[in-house]
Amino acid sequence: MSRIGKQPIAVPKDVKVTIEDGNRVTVKGPLGELSDTFAAAMTLSLEGDQLIVRRPSDEREHRALHGLTRSLLANMVTGVTQGFSKRLEIQGVGYRAEKQGAGLLLRLGYSHPVVVEPRPGIPPPPGRIAGGH
Repeated sequence: MSRIGKQPIAVPKDVKVTIEDGNRVTVKGPLGELSDTFAAAMTLSLEGDQLIVRRPSDEREHRALHGLTRSLLANMVTGVTQGFSKRLEIQGVGYRAEKQGAGLLLRLGYSHPVVVEPRPGIPPPPGRIAGGH
């Protein structure tokens, strides 16, 4: 079996998972609701507090769909509990990042600094921006 596909997905207590006909899955949590339709060949089941993905055969297509389906479902559960975040890591001498107003001022070795403004609706990052010296 697929190493990723065979792993069960832990469903937290505050998350509700609904599996409908046609492999339509809806995941509701404290941060919102996500829903998607998955390949009909995959068997999805909720056993206790774990979400299980099974494949019908060992064919190449089924093996590929097995891991993909499990990863997408795990990402849905993570999305409604923790949300989406991106971390920026700056390595090297002379590279710096600092907060400037609502934006981010990056000095990355170019002849000019790069200013990144956040899109509307994106909350500020928690903690301090680390980088440089």
